[in-house]
Amino acid sequence: MGAAYFYHLTQNPLEVALPQLLGRARAAGWRVAVRGVDAARLDWLDRQLWLGAEDGFLPHGLSGGRHDAAQPVLLTTDTAANDPTCLMTVDGAAVAAEEVQRLQRVCVIFDGNDTAALQVARGLWKALTDAGCAAQYWSEESGRWEMKAERGA
Repeated sequence: MGAAYFYHLTQNPLEVALPQLLGRARAAGWRVAVRGVDAARLDWLDRQLWLGAEDGFLPHGLSGGRHDAAQPVLLTTDTAANDPTCLMTVDGAAVAAEEVQRLQRVCVIFDGNDTAALQVARGLWKALTDAGCAAQYWSEESGRWEMKAERGA
């Protein structure tokens, strides 16, 4: 049984924080799906990931290609074809308790400067923990990631 980790962005924008979190997940040996709600936004994120430092290259692809199943990181608006170990959601993308329980980790990444995003994340925290999922809340408010709250399964 996995856990949901909520990442509250306050210091860095998504295009800075996401590669860091993806790097950690890949270092753990995990295949990752990044689920968003808008294909154009995922296309933009794809371009941002390609612009990263050479020594931090993250092999990835956008859903809909011939090699989706082989991608170590797949950006998608739907169910991922790459059999992920970890799911990262952005921009309020939905996640179900069954996914948290089936996967090693689910990461909910949200912009702390966006009131609507905060409300979505709070609602998701409540829904997932009420469903019996373990969850942790992480904030970068101090300039580095710190766990601020935890709820066990």
